[in-house]
Amino acid sequence: MAKFLKAGKVAVVVRGRYAGKKVVIVKPHDEGSKSHPFGHALVAGIERYPLKVTKKHSAKMVAKRTKIKPFIKVINYNHLLPTRYSLDVEAFKSVVSTETFEQPSQREEAKKVIKKAFEERHQAGKNQWFFSKLRF
Repeated sequence: MAKFLKAGKVAVVVRGRYAGKKVVIVKPHDEGSKSHPFGHALVAGIERYPLKVTKKHSAKMVAKRTKIKPFIKVINYNHLLPTRYSLDVEAFKSVVSTETFEQPSQREEAKKVIKKAFEERHQAGKNQWFFSKLRF
Protein backbone atom coordinates (compact mmCIF):
# COMPACT_ATOMS: atom_id res chain seq x y z
CA MET A 1 0.00 0.00 0.00
CA ALA A 2 2.27 2.80 1.24
CA LYS A 3 5.81 1.89 0.22
CA PHE A 4 7.12 5.43 0.88
CA LEU A 5 6.43 5.16 4.62
CA LYS A 6 9.88 3.83 5.50
CA ALA A 7 11.86 3.93 8.72
CA GLY A 8 13.17 7.44 9.35
CA LYS A 9 10.35 9.28 7.55
CA VAL A 10 8.86 12.18 9.52
CA ALA A 11 5.06 12.36 9.65
CA VAL A 12 2.37 14.35 11.45
CA VAL A 13 -0.33 12.57 13.47
CA VAL A 14 -3.79 13.73 12.36
CA ARG A 15 -6.10 11.86 14.77
CA GLY A 16 -6.31 11.15 18.48
CA ARG A 17 -4.49 12.36 21.55
CA TYR A 18 -1.30 13.24 19.67
CA ALA A 19 -3.00 15.01 16.75
CA GLY A 20 -0.73 17.73 15.35
CA LYS A 21 2.42 16.20 16.84
CA LYS A 22 5.41 15.24 14.71
CA VAL A 23 6.60 11.64 14.73
CA VAL A 24 9.35 9.65 13.07
CA ILE A 25 8.53 6.16 11.78
CA VAL A 26 10.72 3.59 13.50
CA LYS A 27 9.26 0.37 12.02
CA PRO A 28 6.58 0.22 9.30
CA HIS A 29 4.22 -2.78 9.06
CA ASP A 30 2.54 -2.56 5.65
CA GLU A 31 0.66 -5.85 5.93
CA GLY A 32 -0.40 -5.46 9.54
CA SER A 33 0.00 -8.03 12.29
CA LYS A 34 -2.15 -10.41 14.32
CA SER A 35 -2.84 -7.82 17.02
CA HIS A 36 -3.21 -4.91 14.56
CA PRO A 37 -4.70 -6.29 11.29
CA PHE A 38 -4.16 -3.10 9.28
CA GLY A 39 -1.21 -1.15 7.89
CA HIS A 40 0.48 0.59 10.80
CA ALA A 41 3.79 1.91 12.02
CA LEU A 42 5.72 1.99 15.29
CA VAL A 43 6.49 5.67 15.78
CA ALA A 44 8.46 7.84 18.20
CA GLY A 45 7.31 11.43 18.55
CA ILE A 46 7.51 14.58 20.61
CA GLU A 47 4.72 15.17 23.12
CA ARG A 48 6.23 18.38 24.53
CA TYR A 49 8.48 20.44 22.27
CA PRO A 50 11.54 22.42 23.45
CA LEU A 51 10.94 26.13 24.05
CA LYS A 52 12.76 29.08 22.52
CA VAL A 53 16.09 30.03 24.09
CA THR A 54 17.59 33.53 24.07
CA LYS A 55 20.96 34.97 25.10
CA LYS A 56 19.69 36.40 28.36
CA HIS A 57 18.63 32.98 29.72
CA SER A 58 20.87 31.41 32.36
CA ALA A 59 22.36 27.94 31.91
CA LYS A 60 19.75 26.51 34.29
CA MET A 61 16.92 28.10 32.30
CA VAL A 62 18.38 26.88 29.00
CA ALA A 63 18.59 23.33 30.38
CA LYS A 64 14.96 23.51 31.51
CA ARG A 65 13.65 24.98 28.25
CA THR A 66 15.44 22.49 25.99
CA LYS A 67 13.87 19.41 27.57
CA ILE A 68 11.82 17.17 25.29
CA LYS A 69 9.06 14.75 26.29
CA PRO A 70 8.84 11.85 23.82
CA PHE A 71 6.17 9.21 23.21
CA ILE A 72 6.05 5.88 21.40
CA LYS A 73 2.94 4.50 19.79
CA VAL A 74 1.49 2.15 17.18
CA ILE A 75 -0.42 4.31 14.67
CA ASN A 76 -2.61 3.35 11.70
CA TYR A 77 -1.30 4.62 8.35
CA ASN A 78 -4.62 6.42 7.80
CA HIS A 79 -3.82 8.65 10.77
CA LEU A 80 -0.38 9.73 9.54
CA LEU A 81 0.41 12.63 7.21
CA PRO A 82 3.87 12.01 5.72
CA THR A 83 6.25 14.92 5.14
CA ARG A 84 9.27 15.40 2.90
CA TYR A 85 11.62 15.28 5.90
CA SER A 86 13.50 12.31 7.28
CA LEU A 87 15.43 11.63 10.47
CA ASP A 88 18.11 9.09 11.38
CA VAL A 89 16.57 6.47 13.71
CA GLU A 90 19.62 4.22 14.22
CA ALA A 91 20.18 5.58 17.76
CA PHE A 92 16.91 4.11 19.06
CA LYS A 93 15.75 1.64 16.39
CA SER A 94 16.87 -1.39 18.42
CA VAL A 95 14.94 -0.24 21.52
CA VAL A 96 11.50 0.18 19.91
CA SER A 97 9.86 -3.08 18.81
CA THR A 98 6.49 -4.79 19.14
CA GLU A 99 7.70 -6.44 22.38
CA THR A 100 8.40 -2.99 23.86
CA PHE A 101 4.67 -2.31 24.19
CA GLU A 102 3.98 -5.41 26.34
CA GLN A 103 5.57 -4.21 29.59
CA PRO A 104 5.28 -0.66 30.98
CA SER A 105 8.86 -0.84 32.27
CA GLN A 106 10.16 -1.60 28.77
CA ARG A 107 8.14 1.34 27.44
CA GLU A 108 9.70 3.69 29.97
CA GLU A 109 13.22 2.47 29.13
CA ALA A 110 12.55 3.02 25.42
CA LYS A 111 11.25 6.53 26.11
CA LYS A 112 14.43 7.37 28.07
CA VAL A 113 16.65 6.26 25.18
CA ILE A 114 14.52 8.21 22.67
CA LYS A 115 14.54 11.32 24.89
CA LYS A 116 18.34 11.20 25.08
CA ALA A 117 18.67 10.78 21.30
CA PHE A 118 16.19 13.59 20.55
CA GLU A 119 17.83 16.01 23.01
CA GLU A 120 21.31 15.30 21.60
CA ARG A 121 20.04 15.92 18.06
CA HIS A 122 18.31 19.14 19.19
CA GLN A 123 21.43 20.41 20.99
CA ALA A 124 23.52 19.77 17.87
CA GLY A 125 21.12 21.96 15.87
CA LYS A 126 20.15 19.21 13.44
CA ASN A 127 16.62 18.66 12.08
CA GLN A 128 15.32 22.00 13.38
CA TRP A 129 11.95 21.60 11.67
CA PHE A 130 11.26 18.37 13.57
CA PHE A 131 11.86 20.06 16.94
CA SER A 132 9.70 23.12 16.26
CA LYS A 133 6.06 23.12 17.27
CA LEU A 134 3.59 22.81 14.42
CA ARG A 135 1.70 26.12 14.06
CA PHE A 136 -1.79 26.02 12.55
